[in-house]
Amino acid sequence: MYISSRANPLIKQVRQLRQRKYRDETGLFYVEGIRLVVEALKSGNKIENLLVAPELLTSQFAHDFLKTAGSNGLNKVEVSREVFESFALKENPQGLAAVLKAKWSSLPEVDRENPEVILALNEIQDPGNLGSIIRTADAVGLDTLALLGNCTDPYDPVAIRASMGAVFTQNLIKMSFEELAAWTAGKGIQLIGASGNAQVNYRAASYPRPLVLLMGSEQHGLSNYQQAACDMLVSIPMKGRSDSLNLAIATSIILYEVFSRQNDSVVSI
Repeated sequence: MYISSRANPLIKQVRQLRQRKYRDETGLFYVEGIRLVVEALKSGNKIENLLVAPELLTSQFAHDFLKTAGSNGLNKVEVSREVFESFALKENPQGLAAVLKAKWSSLPEVDRENPEVILALNEIQDPGNLGSIIRTADAVGLDTLALLGNCTDPYDPVAIRASMGAVFTQNLIKMSFEELAAWTAGKGIQLIGASGNAQVNYRAASYPRPLVLLMGSEQHGLSNYQQAACDMLVSIPMKGRSDSLNLAIATSIILYEVFSRQNDSVVSI
């Protein structure tokens, strides 16, 4: 298939996927760039349409990838340069993009996989923060992430780019805090929250497995109710004038501490 019209229904759908409303309605999302498309395919995500602009695609690696993709039966759609640029997210696009099916996990699936550490984010709002956190989670070996309440979309293009494709490695779960608290209590799993008011230094805390690390929203942190539901609260000490850290940075600091306790190799550079 070759598309040269910006008014083509498929092209209209691709442009609509910039908006969360349409991603939620269709269960689809958009990825752009050679690295991200390849990472998505390697991670087992279902590609609905592989979008290629031959005039823009100069990478030999990408051409080799497309040969393999064609032999795997992926639905390749060639488009003109003008059409590709009409839905591209950045200037000077590489000529390769994809429409994919979003992957979500559930608590029963998590029960079967039995991860030792789960990261839970409560109503995180910034997709760049979320993507950065997912990148760190992948770096330390974590693969299960719970998004609580009204969180930003991990399949937002900004989140995907910030994660550098690590979003494709995660088991993503949507749930409420109440569901998480009931599940951890029923399973006897430690729920450890982070709060600037906590008396326990994050480096002095113990992190028994299995555990859920709970981080609050950028603006409000954890509510009093959520803090009371935690088995332990930890804080990151601060000496300067700032009274808080960026959520992605704070999460990264604690995640590395949690994982370094039983696997020193994760902190090597």
